[in-house]
Amino acid sequence: MKDCCEIRTEIPEQQRRVLYVVLWINAAMFLVECIAGLIAQSTSLLADSEDMLGDAIVYGFSLYAISPGGIGQALAALLKGSIMAVFGVGVVIQVVVKVMRGVVPSADVMGGVGLVALAANVLCLALLWRRRTDDINMRSAWLCSVNDVAANVAVMIAAGAVAITHSGWPDIVVGLLIAAMFGSSAVTVIRDARMALRQVASPEMR
Repeated sequence: MKDCCEIRTEIPEQQRRVLYVVLWINAAMFLVECIAGLIAQSTSLLADSEDMLGDAIVYGFSLYAISPGGIGQALAALLKGSIMAVFGVGVVIQVVVKVMRGVVPSADVMGGVGLVALAANVLCLALLWRRRTDDINMRSAWLCSVNDVAANVAVMIAAGAVAITHSGWPDIVVGLLIAAMFGSSAVTVIRDARMALRQVASPEMR
């Protein structure tokens, strides 16, 4: 998962065109899943939207003129990790509220939006397929999409379990697992970014 969170630069033009499309798909699906998750009161949809947001941020910083190395890239990574961490905390708060109120999410919304998200990530996977062997950067992006598809399938399984059991716990468990996975990535990114900032600042203080 750490490789999926790394911000890269110096991207060849052919790869750049693919990443532009993948970026906007991820950004759009973040909004769709986040709004749907709030409406349906679904933890797994909110957590999966965090996945989309994280990928969109990585692609955005990589594409929009972040200079390789130095303080700019370190600050970009720190911002990305912080946003993911805040979003992860929001998912946990939503879980606490759901448990206290005994809320059962809408299985229909979960399943429907989960299916749309799955289709979007399969499209990203197809777009990245031809470029996955170009270099380690594109392979990392392709692996991120594979992880995204797995998360989408988990959301749909949770939707089915909610529909069968009429309980919110399948949604909570899947949502927390997804949030924990990306929360761990956020902690790693923040730690590495702070270390990079100290390394950059250290020569300047001499």
